[in-house]
Order: sequence, then C-alpha cells, then structure tokens
Amino acid sequence: MVAGYRGRHPEIEGIMATTREQNRIVETPTEARQGEPGPSVAALLAISTGLAILILAVVWFVFFRT
Repeated sequence: MVAGYRGRHPEIEGIMATTREQNRIVETPTEARQGEPGPSVAALLAISTGLAILILAVVWFVFFRT
C-alpha cells in the first residue's frame, strides 16, 4: 500500500481519526506534521555529516598525528 493513499481502504481512514469536510480530508495537527522528509532534510544530513568528519579530521591532525 502506498503511504498516504486512503482511497481503497476506508477502514484505515477511520483508524487514523481523519474526517472529511466538503470533499477535503481534515487531520489533527499531529497527523498533519507526520510528513515524509524532503530533500532539505537529506541536504541537512549530508552537510552535517560532512562537517562532523571535517572537524574530527582536524582534531586528529592537530592532537594525534605522530
């Protein structure tokens, strides 16, 4: 089942506590925040990992190089 697709399984929609008003799905604030991470999250992860590696390399060269 595709994440977020509720067309074929109305019983699942009832479990998720969503309601329909005027042909629109209305969700609670908690449900609305549960989105999939987009490219900005992946970029943040890649940049922070690169910076962590760079900082550890500098510390190693300054203190532990023999």
